[in-house]
Amino acid sequence: MAERRRRTRADYEKGLPGYHDPTAGVGGSTPALSALTLRAVLAAFGLVVSAVGAVLALRAGLPLFAILLGVVALVALVDLAWVLYRKYRGEPG
Repeated sequence: MAERRRRTRADYEKGLPGYHDPTAGVGGSTPALSALTLRAVLAAFGLVVSAVGAVLALRAGLPLFAILLGVVALVALVDLAWVLYRKYRGEPG
């Protein structure tokens, strides 16, 4: 059994082949890389839109819709934090 070594920042900077593709190497497919910057922009957009929508829904007297949008904003916030952590760690994208 091969020993698993702890990955370094340099490993993340050059990319981890097949990390996001469970079928990497099958049929000659190329290793996939994640578009982290795009994902961060989309998460930030979703956070802003859903937070503003939650406030507007609350002011309009629609509490269930405001709660739903608040949950979506929370999910977008968690996703944004995770993506920024991965970029800080040095992953390309």
